[in-house]
Amino acid sequence: MADAATSPAPKPEGATGVLVLSNGHVVWGRGFGAVGDAVGEVCFNTSMTGYQEVMTDPSYAGQIVTFTFPHIGNVGVNDEDLESKVDGALGCIVREDVTLAANFRSSGEFGDWLAAKGKIGLAGVDTRALTRHIRMSGAPNAVIAHDPEGNFDIAALTKKAQEWPGLEGMDLAKLVSRQIEESWDGSTWTLGTGYGAGEGEARPHVVAIDYGAKDNIFRNLVKAGARVTVVPAETSLEAILALEPAGVFLSNGPGDPAATGAYAVPVIKGLLERDVPVFGICLGHQMLALAAGAKTAKMFQGHRGANHPVRRNEDGVVEITSMNHGFAVDNKTLPDNVVETHVSLFDGTNCGIAITGKKAFGVQYHPEASPGPQDSFYLFEKFVGMLG
Repeated sequence: MADAATSPAPKPEGATGVLVLSNGHVVWGRGFGAVGDAVGEVCFNTSMTGYQEVMTDPSYAGQIVTFTFPHIGNVGVNDEDLESKVDGALGCIVREDVTLAANFRSSGEFGDWLAAKGKIGLAGVDTRALTRHIRMSGAPNAVIAHDPEGNFDIAALTKKAQEWPGLEGMDLAKLVSRQIEESWDGSTWTLGTGYGAGEGEARPHVVAIDYGAKDNIFRNLVKAGARVTVVPAETSLEAILALEPAGVFLSNGPGDPAATGAYAVPVIKGLLERDVPVFGICLGHQMLALAAGAKTAKMFQGHRGANHPVRRNEDGVVEITSMNHGFAVDNKTLPDNVVETHVSLFDGTNCGIAITGKKAFGVQYHPEASPGPQDSFYLFEKFVGMLG
């Protein structure tokens, strides 16, 4: 990408979309989906499939996703692949124009779906160059904009990108969390059958704290044999204990874990003091680490994709995992009673912990996304197996 100090690239003929970085760099393209503009952090995702799940993952709140795979949207959309009903990614950046859907499961076009959800798409972008820029310079703040007439005030968009405070210090979990308690009974999806259901009330009761959860996590808990009640992010310790949980699950979610921890960590500490079994994923993993006394830090570019190798330290087994996080647990700050169970083979960052003497563990990746495809389902079985 061009040097940030140079003047913005002139608008090419036919450009109806633009990405304006906070350093003044301008990337032109063809807009699709919703009309307007949105400001957030630009990240990249290396998954070859699952773009609808990515766009509806609440963990992407406040972010604009660059897909490294060039053909995004070509199999359309369907209601079965939604991960959440709340806002996920602000928009997406793709290499090739989205063609008409070609898949027997499709119930609509990706561009139409984006427009209905208020999400902006930008096509015709050199996504390899943009990805390299993020890898070399870090995830930038930017504005993505779409105007069918091609009218853009670049100076105003640049100012908007520069004034956005960024994700560090931002608590987004309470914005994407469920606002009311909900009983969850759906199990995982199979072709020709659809979603299954849990069987019987005798199953161990898991209370899942929703910091911005993907629904497939709850489906996997049910598949592993649990009965699930989902509660909002800011639910008190007393309200959780009143539900008489056999165990508590801490979900994924967006934003800075230290900010969310202001209200989440005291609750988790209370659960640990009462020896309640706890399992955390992604942001939930970070919340557990903070409650145990560790610290988290903003990553330079983050980990996002379905091809991340993680070593399980107890036996050296390598899992192929799905990840989506821009913050990580600082493994140099782990207290003596916290064991590092998993490590990224990309950069050595922490990907799992267990607390000695407690039935409490967490992982930094998404076992419910089935990238291996079943490398990590054992984690759900392990948790439910702890509940008696």
